[in-house]
Amino acid sequence: MTAGVLAHGIGTRSDLPIPLFYAYAGAFAALVVSFLALGLLWADSRFRGDRAGLVIPLRLPGRPARVLTLLAAVYTIGLLVAGPADGNAGPYLVYVLFWVGLVPASLLLGPVWRALSPFRLLPDRPRRPLPRRLGYWPAAAGLLAFTWTELVAPEPAAPFTLLTFCALYAAIQLAGTLGYGHAWLERGDPFEVYSTLIGHLSPLGRKANGDRVLRSPFDGLDAIQPAPGLVATVCVLLGGTAYDGFSGTPAWVNALQSGPLGRTGLGTLGLLVAVAGVALLYAACLGAAGLIGGTRGLTARFAHSLVPIATGYLIAHYFSLLVIEGRHGLLLALGVAAQPDPNAVEPATIAVVQVLAIVVGHVVGVVAAHDRSVRLLPPGRAVAGQIPLFVLMVCYTIGGLTLLL
Repeated sequence: MTAGVLAHGIGTRSDLPIPLFYAYAGAFAALVVSFLALGLLWADSRFRGDRAGLVIPLRLPGRPARVLTLLAAVYTIGLLVAGPADGNAGPYLVYVLFWVGLVPASLLLGPVWRALSPFRLLPDRPRRPLPRRLGYWPAAAGLLAFTWTELVAPEPAAPFTLLTFCALYAAIQLAGTLGYGHAWLERGDPFEVYSTLIGHLSPLGRKANGDRVLRSPFDGLDAIQPAPGLVATVCVLLGGTAYDGFSGTPAWVNALQSGPLGRTGLGTLGLLVAVAGVALLYAACLGAAGLIGGTRGLTARFAHSLVPIATGYLIAHYFSLLVIEGRHGLLLALGVAAQPDPNAVEPATIAVVQVLAIVVGHVVGVVAAHDRSVRLLPPGRAVAGQIPLFVLMVCYTIGGLTLLL
C-alpha cells in the first residue's frame, strides 16, 4: 500500500497535544461517573428496540442508487485494471472512500450499504431458506479477510491484490444471493453487516413493521438481535483496529522485518491474536457477569454494547485518513493530479476527535449494557453483575488510548 493509504495516525505520541495521563484520567473519570450514575438512577430498562421511534414519511431511492453504485464499482475496477501505476485512485476509493466512508455515512443515514448495494438489484428468489446456524459467521469471515487484505497482505494496494479480493467477494455474494435471496445479504455480505451494525447508532431507523422512524441511538442498539456469529463479527472489527494501531509500533515493525515467520506470516498471526484476545476478554467478563447475576447465555445478548466501542475505534483510527486522503483519492479519481495535504486538519483537532470517539463510544456501551443488565439480571444482582462489564470497558479504553497515543 502506498504511504498515504497507510497513514492511519498522525505521528508519534510526542506529536500529540493531549498528554497521555490526561487522556487516561478523563476517560476513566467518564466511565466511573457514568457507571455510578446509572447504578443509582437507572433501575428499570428504558429502551424499546425496534418498537421505538417517531414514524417519518421517508423513502430512499432504491434501484437508481444501486445502479449508480454498480457503475462506480465498475469504474473502480477499471482504474485497478488499466489505471496508472503511480497515483492510481483505485486503492483510495476502496480503502478510504468506501471502507472508511461507510462509517460516517451509516452513522448519519443508517444502513446505507443496504440501500446502495448492487447485489440487491438481483431478484429476491431464494432457492432455500438461509440456515439459522450460519448467522453472521459469513460476514465475520468476510470482514476478517478484508482486514487481512488491508493490513497484512504483502502488497495491499497492488491492483492484483484488490482485484482478487473483489472477485472473491463478488462471487460469494452472487452465489449466496442466488441461493438464499436477500436474506443472505443481511447476514453474509460483510459490508452490509458492517454498515447495518454501525447504522443502529443512527437517528434514522426502522420499526419491526418496516416503518422508517427517528429514534434514539440507544433504541437502535437495543434493536440488534442476538444471532450466531454476532460477537465474532464485532470482535473482528475491534481486533482489526487494535492490530492496526499496534502494527505501527517500532517493536512490531522490527519483528515483521526480522521474524522467522516473515512479514505476512507474523502479520497474520498478530491479527488473529488481536481478534482472539478481544473475544476472550469479552467472553471472560460476560462469563463472570453471568455467574454474579445468576444468569446464563449472556454473551450474545450483550454484543450490541460492543458496537459503539467498535465504531469509536474506527472513527479514532481512520478520521485523519478520511479527511486527508479522502479528498486526495477523490481528486485522483476525477483525473486531477494532486498531493495529500497533511495540514488539512490541525493535529489538536485530530487528537481531540480520537480521544472523544473512544470515550464516547465506551460511555454509550456502558449505558447500553446497563439497560440490558437491569432487564436480564435479577434486581438484587443487576448492578453487581455489571462490574465485570465495567472492567471490560476500562480494559478496552486503556488499550485503545494506548494504541492511539
